[in-house]
Formats: sequence, C-alpha cells, structure tokens
Amino acid sequence: MKSRAGTIDILRGDITRLDVDAIVNAANASLLGGGGVDGAIHRAAGPRLLEECRTLGGCESGAAKITRGYNLPARFVIHTVGPVWSGGNRGEAETLANCYRDSLRLAVENEIKTIAFPAISCGAHRYPIADAARIALETTRKFLSKTDKIGKAIFVLATDDIFDVYERLLQLTV
Repeated sequence: MKSRAGTIDILRGDITRLDVDAIVNAANASLLGGGGVDGAIHRAAGPRLLEECRTLGGCESGAAKITRGYNLPARFVIHTVGPVWSGGNRGEAETLANCYRDSLRLAVENEIKTIAFPAISCGAHRYPIADAARIALETTRKFLSKTDKIGKAIFVLATDDIFDVYERLLQLTV
C-alpha cells in the first residue's frame, strides 16, 4: 500500500531478524520483558536491552518509549503497551490506535525511515485479530499520509492466521 511518502508491507516471519531502523515491541507495562514477541525481542537483543529498559520507569498502555536495539539487526526498539481486550467498551480501540501513533511519532522524532510492527495485543491480550489489524493498518496509513519522514512500515506477523487477516485487509484498502 502506498501513501504520500511511505509504503505498508506485510511479512510472515520473525521480527527479531529484520534489518530495519526500528522494530516495535508489544511490551508489558514494566518494559522488563515477558512472553511472546516481548520475550523474543529481549532474548535476541541481549541483557543490555533489559538494563536500559530498567531506566525508563515503565510505560502506560497506549504510549511508547524507545531504546537502542543492541544485538538486534534493528538499530532501535520502540516499546509500546497494547490494551488487554475487555469486550471493546473500555477504550481498547483508541488505546491500540495510540500505540501505533505514538510509535510512529517516536520514529519521526528519531529519524527512523523503516519501522516494523508485530500484531500488537493479538496474543496474550486477546484482542480480536480482524479488529486489531484494521486499527493497525488504518492508523498507520493515516499517519504515513501526513509525513514524508517514514519510508516503510512493515507488519511482521508470527502466525499464518494473523498474516491471512492482514493480507485480506491490506488488499481491501489498496
């Protein structure tokens, strides 16, 4: 998908292996590692990532903070805390959209040209995949249409079922 300046791509794979300027970590509020993509990023980046995260004082849901990438191919990790799905009546959609907006804002501030996202909140936080994918793609497309600072956003999806949903939605919005 092409916007004013940036493109949106999807990829089935391991976000920790991607050679981009920044990858986004679907983190927990402590920023001290956890399961899923969060644990994988911390393991791949090495112990210095945890050391830097300890200095950040955690992160609120919907917000984002940036660290170096350490042993990752990516130069930076942008940590964002997605909402836990509670039925959709507790501001989950806006919080999830804020995860993408704040991550992209940090990318612009740090002159990041390529950024890779996982499917935020689609694992342990149980966000419905189709709704999360729609929010992710719409929010990212809208942000990219207003800036020429980011050249590419890639959604790196860990499972076939999530990939299939993103692929279907991306084709509908081209």
